Amino acid sequence: MQFQDLNLNKYLLSALEDLNITTPTLIQERVHSVVLSGRDVCGIAQTGTGKTFAYLLPCLQQWKFDKNTNPQILIIVPTRELVLQVVQAAKDLSKYISVKVEGVYGGVNINTQKLALSKGADVVVGTPGRMYDLIVEKSIQTKQIKKLVIDEMDEMLNLGFRTQIKNILDLLPPKRQNLLFSATITEDVELLMNDFFTAPQMVEAAPTGTPLTNIEQRGYCVPNYNSKKNLLKLILEEDASMTKTLIFAATKKQADDLFEMLEPIIGESLGIIHSNKEQNHRFNTVANFKDGACKFLIATDIVARGIDVSEVTHVVNFDIPDKAENYIHRIGRTGRANKNGIAITLLSEFEIEKLNSIQELMSFIVPMQALPQNLILSTELIEEELPKIKMKSVLVKMPKLEEKGAAFHEKSAKNQKVNFIVRKKDRMMKKYGRPKTRGTKPPRKK
Repeated sequence: MQFQDLNLNKYLLSALEDLNITTPTLIQERVHSVVLSGRDVCGIAQTGTGKTFAYLLPCLQQWKFDKNTNPQILIIVPTRELVLQVVQAAKDLSKYISVKVEGVYGGVNINTQKLALSKGADVVVGTPGRMYDLIVEKSIQTKQIKKLVIDEMDEMLNLGFRTQIKNILDLLPPKRQNLLFSATITEDVELLMNDFFTAPQMVEAAPTGTPLTNIEQRGYCVPNYNSKKNLLKLILEEDASMTKTLIFAATKKQADDLFEMLEPIIGESLGIIHSNKEQNHRFNTVANFKDGACKFLIATDIVARGIDVSEVTHVVNFDIPDKAENYIHRIGRTGRANKNGIAITLLSEFEIEKLNSIQELMSFIVPMQALPQNLILSTELIEEELPKIKMKSVLVKMPKLEEKGAAFHEKSAKNQKVNFIVRKKDRMMKKYGRPKTRGTKPPRKK
């Protein structure tokens, strides 16, 4: 099937032609007619299958010019990088139609975004927190919203955006079309759809957990963390085909550690992004990675969700993610746009159970490769790898305390004061030897 077969208007077809895109992906093909029918949609597709164009094309196809400057389409995504990606995709597709697109996200001055929105916007793309703030402050008027798109829903719930999304849904007009896209459908996603969607039609482009067939997976079993670092360094030095490689690290600290090790070797061709990096640094680094100025990019899972680079040749998993689904998201960064990709996973003995969960989800065994002969295996262990000394805890039974009353301390002799009451009559008798009186008063006269 070609895009002409989807009955797209000539403006969208011309924009696709400028982008050298002629063939729709499976999710784009299956979702298009359902969205045009006006029904609520739940699209299930993996990372890298073209979900962004899957909802943008039918939404822009049905967009109609209105003198009112309030937005008609609202798109919610989890990360700032993904906001920029969707905004750019919407601008590329609306090249020949007068659609104004604005992106909003946290970490930057909100007043600048308010000013941009005050000039009008047809499509607003944003992260949940910043979008909710702008809706509450009336900077985004919702009365004209006809379509709501929630992309990467499973990831947004994992990041804790459930409350913000529900609040946004409560503030939107009830008469609208809801489009939800997710790589996996969890119980939380289903609960949200039951509360806010009207009989959504499920459209699945690939079974959950099935890796893309054009991604070659490899694994290396390495003794420990420092041996992993040596292997990563060796692979990046010797494999000339790694022209655009994304390296996943589990934590920000681990990402900084890898960057510190590789920077003296790779130099300016190495980049790093995680949530502690300034926003401009993240944007510039991703731009350099897309342009090819940066060949190797170290990233954590959260920020990497917003990276959409069609020509990533390799993905390196320096660690095994805790959730099996995240492995699918990681390797889905390569092999995009029907191109081939390679996913390399470095595995230690402490991560075997995690790999087993991933293989069970994929119904696929990751082929293990022999370690290079010139690899230096380290014997130095990090703190997490040191054997844990288990001390036997012995509970000592304490003697039963005797029941006693309140505390009492005997007073010293000098403080033992006794009060005696001595009548005045007795005092006078002791002093004068006889009763002391004032005399007998004469009787009162009657």
